[in-house]
Order: sequence, then structure tokens, then C-alpha cells
Amino acid sequence: MTRSPQNRDVPVASPGEVRALQIGPIVVDPPIVLAPMAGITNAPFRTLCRRFSADRCLYVSEMITARAFVEGHARTLKLASFGKDEATKKSIQLYGTNPDTLAQATKILVEEWGVHHIDMNFGCPVRKVTASGGGAAIPVRPRLLQRIVASVVKSAGAVPVTIKFRKGIDESLLTYLDAGHIGESEGARAVALHARTAAQLYSGEADWNAIATLKQHVRTIPVLGNGDVFECWDALRMLRATGCDGVVVGRGCLGRPWLFGELCAVLSGESPPPPPDLGGVVDTMKEHARLLVEFFGERGGMLQIRKFTGWYLKGFPSTKRLLPPLHKVNTLAELHTLLADLPRDVAYPEVALRARRCKDGSTQVVSLPPGFLDARDEDVCIEDPAEIDGG
Repeated sequence: MTRSPQNRDVPVASPGEVRALQIGPIVVDPPIVLAPMAGITNAPFRTLCRRFSADRCLYVSEMITARAFVEGHARTLKLASFGKDEATKKSIQLYGTNPDTLAQATKILVEEWGVHHIDMNFGCPVRKVTASGGGAAIPVRPRLLQRIVASVVKSAGAVPVTIKFRKGIDESLLTYLDAGHIGESEGARAVALHARTAAQLYSGEADWNAIATLKQHVRTIPVLGNGDVFECWDALRMLRATGCDGVVVGRGCLGRPWLFGELCAVLSGESPPPPPDLGGVVDTMKEHARLLVEFFGERGGMLQIRKFTGWYLKGFPSTKRLLPPLHKVNTLAELHTLLADLPRDVAYPEVALRARRCKDGSTQVVSLPPGFLDARDEDVCIEDPAEIDGG
């Protein structure tokens, strides 16, 4: 399955080809979802993405841990908060290993916070998470996964719950079909597959064939695909190649929030707008920084924008010299000064469209708790230290 830049000449969606995504009462048209990403998809970033797509997509918060949320940890509560522009579509990703704690967090989110959608994380491949039996490790124990999903769905009531997972631990231990069936049978309104194993992390190519296979096995609820959507054309090819019902966009939008506008155009049968020139990129970066400062305060906001500066400027000539000071920037005024002398009329570099962002190409041997694979039929949860400390 070729997904190279040379394939941008594929035709835009024909009338009626791309259908709206229905997640309970929520209609997402076109069927594009912002992937929850830790340290990325906070309220300011979601606002920025929403502006470029006229609020047509679904924008999920970064992951929050259930126990830290229930216990009222200040940082978790801040990350779980929503912007004023999210009054009618509050979407949050919830993480945890204890069904009772997850149910309690869900009840608070629904009854007190008024959320409209809860996504559950069963795909995190981070070592400290899987080593405690959480994230991508949970589907290894189907009865535990079933118990967790059932508890959250019951507690959520009419609010739709979705689940996101990976193919499995590695190619020798694939769990995605079981996870899809469990989500379907326990009342999830959609399932999303990041088509890599936990061992792959973010390396290599996503296995879109696995998305197609999952779609063939899960028939009564939508199946969403995730992985290697770097350009708007990739989303259209994924829909056509796999038959999936929607596309989850992650790393491809880092430093490129306008990607959602391009996605909306192509999936609606229109030619995508051209990417911004360097002046437009700088303006977007400044606005992103302003929103972060407004949300986190100047110190916290500038700490957040530092990691984005390289993603925004990736591929532009003569900008690498600015990265060291940009990665140490402390104030909005300092950011504006550093960017002031950049020429505005430099075209967006094609090489940056598919450049790797955020994650390297490494793989791993997945760490699991001792004896975890010897008792796959157990439904007893293991308390995850990352959940306890709110990390």
C-alpha cells in the first residue's frame, strides 16, 4: 500500500463518498478526529485546530488519569478543562486500570463537568504504563478489558464511550480483534485502532490492512483508523483502502493545525487550501503561544510552546539557528523578537509535510508485570503508579 507524496494527485472525495461519523448523538462531518496526545491536545491546541476547520471535526483532550481526577489533583483538573468554544462538544480521554475508579471519574465527568464524549486509552505503549499492566497491556487480559469498558459505559449513561487500542503487544501477540469485539459487545459507540503494536512504538509504517480486518469483524459500530496520516490525501486513501468509518489524526498535525482545514476540504470534495507561507506559520505560532499563555500563564504557556517551535519551522531554510533560543524562550515578547526577522514570503517546504514529528523511529521490547501473560484470563486490575501520582 503506497502512501508517498507522489500520490497527492488522487481525486478528492466524490459526492456522497465520505459519510458523516455518528458517535451516539454526536455527528462528525467529515469523519475526522484529533487523536488525544499527552502534552499536546490541551484546550489551546484544540481551539487552534477547531478554527482551521470551522469546528467540523471531533477534538479529543489529552489523556487524564482517573484516580488523579477523582482525587482532585490540580494539574489533572487543569488538563481536563475545556475552552469556551467547546460548550457543545466536550470530548475527553480517560485512562486507568481500576474499573471502580474509572466509573467514579466517569460519573463526575458526566454529571458535574457535562462532557459529551469519553474515549478510553488502551493503547499507551510507554514502558512505565505497560509494566504496571496499563495502557496497551490491558487488552492482553480480555476479561479485565471487558470489566473496565462495561463499568465506564454503565456509568456514562447516555454519553457515548469509545475505546482506542493498538494491534497488540507485538506481532506474536495481537489483541485488536478481541478488543474490537469487547468494545462492540459492552456498549462502546466506536472503536479506534492505531495500526501498530506496542513494540513498534511509532516506527515503521502503520498496518492499514489491520484496520480493514477490524472493520470486517466489527459490524455494528464505527471503526476508526489511526496511523500515518500526514497529509489530507492520506485520510482519503485510508478511508478508501480500509473501509473504515473515520480517521484519527495524530502526529501529522503537530506544528500544522491547518491540516484539519485541508482534511475537511478534501473529504468534502473540494481542493485543499495551500499550506501557509512562513509568514502564516509564524502568525499561527504566535497565536498558539498567546492561547497557551492565556490558559497556563506566561511561564507555563511558554514552557508548552517550546516543543512546538521546531515542528512549526521544520523544513524551512535558515531557521535551525533559531531553534536553540526558541527552545529556551520565556516570554511572549521574547518569542516575537526571535521571529521578527524571518522573511514572510517563503513557501511551505514540501519536505516538511511527511517529516517525522515528536517520536523517533525506535522500537522496544514491551515490559509487562511478572506473570502477566500466564494469567490472561484474570480480571483483577493492578494499581498503576502513573495513575496514583497523576503522571
